[in-house]
Amino acid sequence: MTRAAIIGVTGRMGRELIRAARESSSGISVVAAVASPTSTAVGKDAGEIAGIGAIGVRVTNELAAVLPQVDVAIDFSTAQTTQSNLTACCVARKPLLIGTTGFPTDLTVAFTAAAQEIPLLVAPNTSVGVTLLIELVRAAARALPEQFDIEIVEAHHRMKRDAPSGTALALGRAAAEGRDQSFDLQDARLGGQARRGGEIGFAVVRGGDIVGEHAVLFAGMGESLTLSHRATDRAIFARGAVRAAAWLASRPAGRYFMRDLVTYKSGS
Repeated sequence: MTRAAIIGVTGRMGRELIRAARESSSGISVVAAVASPTSTAVGKDAGEIAGIGAIGVRVTNELAAVLPQVDVAIDFSTAQTTQSNLTACCVARKPLLIGTTGFPTDLTVAFTAAAQEIPLLVAPNTSVGVTLLIELVRAAARALPEQFDIEIVEAHHRMKRDAPSGTALALGRAAAEGRDQSFDLQDARLGGQARRGGEIGFAVVRGGDIVGEHAVLFAGMGESLTLSHRATDRAIFARGAVRAAAWLASRPAGRYFMRDLVTYKSGS
């Protein structure tokens, strides 16, 4: 049984992870639950917070104290705590899956350094379907002529803070990689700006309770191709994260991606 710590247990995804772990066949068990120091959930049972009844795991605000008893940590807290959570897991030599988005881009240097010490998987989206979409976008960008314009449209619920979403940025990077070009959001087209040749455009929708929708449009002259994914249940991200965490726990130190899990599961 793989023992897991959930960081950010009081959030939407944190609660989903508690439920997904109980229902998973991946052999993962939640033995630690971490919330922010100011959370009113500290001391309460994590299962009751998730609405599944007591599971015997009390919520704490001290990540370092619980890491010795776990095999892997799953972080869906906030971008502001990503660095400190990463540091704690490196000190404890514990594998870490980060599903949080919106963290500073300069953290990529810290990720590279951490991957020398622990198994690290940073995933803007833990859906298996989105993982496949990213690979399809990379392949389409490589195959289609550069005259095809690339536009990425994403929609999320009204409370999502980062825009474009982490998944949209991952799709943009995949498209750029397919065309053997660098990707920088500062060079992308946002909103109503005029299009420049070769750039990747982004459009953002925020409203209601939309779980997550992403579409990549390859628009040519006289024809277009659209690759898309629509999430209707947030539980798909939790199920994917639990499966990935169980897999990550047995990996050696290194930087991993969701595509590694999909490749591994397919046996190729």
